[in-house]
Amino acid sequence: MSKLDEVALVARAALLGDRRAFGLLVEAYRSPVQRFLRNLCGDEELSKDLAQETFIKAWLGIGSFRAAAKFSTWLFRIACNTFYDAARTRKPAATLDDDALLLPAGAPNPDQRIDFARSMEALKGDEKTAMLLFYMEDFPVKKIAQVMGCPVGTVKSLLFRGKEKLSAYFKNSGYDR
Repeated sequence: MSKLDEVALVARAALLGDRRAFGLLVEAYRSPVQRFLRNLCGDEELSKDLAQETFIKAWLGIGSFRAAAKFSTWLFRIACNTFYDAARTRKPAATLDDDALLLPAGAPNPDQRIDFARSMEALKGDEKTAMLLFYMEDFPVKKIAQVMGCPVGTVKSLLFRGKEKLSAYFKNSGYDR
């Protein structure tokens, strides 16, 4: 979807309450939002619920979207907030569902997927969010700062700490050989 198409769909949904236009936006962003949430929570079913909740909140709030940021930034901000709200109210999962982890095209073999999933458990919430947005969703630091609602310097610190923790994890797991 081109940026012009996206802007037109957002405008139709926000100004006219056009559900079909919003449906096209959902179709375009369902997979990235669900992948992001799945990698955050490690649970496929929960990620589907959180993605659905994200899109419901976006639909209910679309009239307040002011295009100060891109639609995707606004949507991922809602997804982050939805995840953090759920994390505060739900019990944490006992184990990470290794098969639930979604990696981009060209994903490594299953053993590497499991190691990646386990390595993400070493990160704190904000570090994990920043790392996933940067490396899995290819968001620039400035956009991550907007999504997370924090300064660019904080995002850079989170990415630095996340890289350090992941590097230590992989070194301890024998990947430096």
